[in-house]
Amino acid sequence: MWVVVAVLGMIAMANLWIIGATQSEIYNDSKNLATHEVGLVLGTSNKKATGEENPFFRGRIDAAVELYKTGKIKYIIVSGDNATKYYNEPLKMQQALMADGVPENVITLDYAGFRTLDSIVRCKEIFGQSDIIIISQGFHCNRALFISNYYDMNAKAFATEKLPLNVSFRVIAREFLARPFAIWDTYFIGTEPKHLGEKEELRRG
Repeated sequence: MWVVVAVLGMIAMANLWIIGATQSEIYNDSKNLATHEVGLVLGTSNKKATGEENPFFRGRIDAAVELYKTGKIKYIIVSGDNATKYYNEPLKMQQALMADGVPENVITLDYAGFRTLDSIVRCKEIFGQSDIIIISQGFHCNRALFISNYYDMNAKAFATEKLPLNVSFRVIAREFLARPFAIWDTYFIGTEPKHLGEKEELRRG
């Protein structure tokens, strides 16, 4: 029982640390967000298991389109998983952005954003971008900002519109457990992205 209590206590402390260190850098209203050249959209599947559109995907696309059309960002990196030829998060994000009026030539695809840490580190090391706006759900932005702060990036975050709890509860619960691993990956074992490779140029129109 004491072991369980200790583990739960460590998870709670990790969450409090990450939220406390990043919450002031997350914006819900684009009017209050300073202009940055680059927005980083973190990947997720475009479809649910049922075949319906994933509301988390749609939220990130809508947020990125809003920032682009209001001039808060000029260029967009879409970073996600492309582990097989049948699953391509960056391509789906690019297609959705273009369908909503974002030009193809301002969208850079990062095919090796296998996890949040990979997307953040590759944004800095591969694409040379440290001054960014991270675009995702608010609860995910906390962890992404924590990682970017560790790597001395000048990042802010723009949170998508909140979804009802009955839709988001499982993902929020998973995020609650993922945050301690972000601390472990950065401060303790120095986890590196699965793939870095050669530096790449950002598409700038």
